[in-house]
Amino acid sequence: MSHRTTPTAAADAPHGDNRSTNGSDTMRLDDHRVVITAAGRDFGRTLAIRFADLGAEVYLSARGLEAAERVVAEIRDRGHERVHAFACDLTDPASIRDFASGVARHTDRVDLLINNGSRWLEGPDLLSATDTDVIDTITSGATGTVLTVKNFLPLLLNSDRPDIVTMVSACGTAGHHRSDAHDAFYTAKSAQAGFAEILSKRLRPQGVRVISLYPPDFDNADPLSEEWDTTPRGSQDALTSHSLVDCVLFAVGQPRDCFIKAFHFEQV
Repeated sequence: MSHRTTPTAAADAPHGDNRSTNGSDTMRLDDHRVVITAAGRDFGRTLAIRFADLGAEVYLSARGLEAAERVVAEIRDRGHERVHAFACDLTDPASIRDFASGVARHTDRVDLLINNGSRWLEGPDLLSATDTDVIDTITSGATGTVLTVKNFLPLLLNSDRPDIVTMVSACGTAGHHRSDAHDAFYTAKSAQAGFAEILSKRLRPQGVRVISLYPPDFDNADPLSEEWDTTPRGSQDALTSHSLVDCVLFAVGQPRDCFIKAFHFEQV
């Protein structure tokens, strides 16, 4: 999805009893193992940095390994060693399988899978994109998300607190028309929304919570810059990545009887 980029702690909780109050700095995730797709830049990078700051062991991917390794280096510079880089092309089923098997060589479980990957394609004119662009956009967002969950599900089922979070988009909401995204991007996001909806019902008996976020365009301040804490977050301001991270942390920090299915946001 499109977003704009601008340049404490509770006591450690035992495994299976992670608790939080309000805000992303009031919880710890020291025993959480978190997988994040498309974390080489933008909001995926933000998620990786913030989850590592809260103590989680992070397995992050990017389409190119070099981009993932850059984020790993940034995180390790902050004193967090439990972070791992992988290459994963969400349009390539073999690459997704390799990502999951690579993570499985490090851990026997995943507590949280964050589906952040989906190619952005701009253009309100259907004819403005090539056939290749259309295929790549729909494959990365729709097929890529389904195959990522499919390949990581065995590791998730080994956790006693498995959560799947998908960054959908307001473009995945029925009737939404306020984005300049291409029709193919709307299609990919609608597919993600439908997948998350049925998955939530079918995985609940196994204790897996499926959580979707539907943000409009948002301000993505660099979490390593002063703007992270100074970007305005008033009622008249655009949604921020800081608030989106707080939403994710709020949802995964709830007791296991609380299945928050979705976060929808008013667009300014």
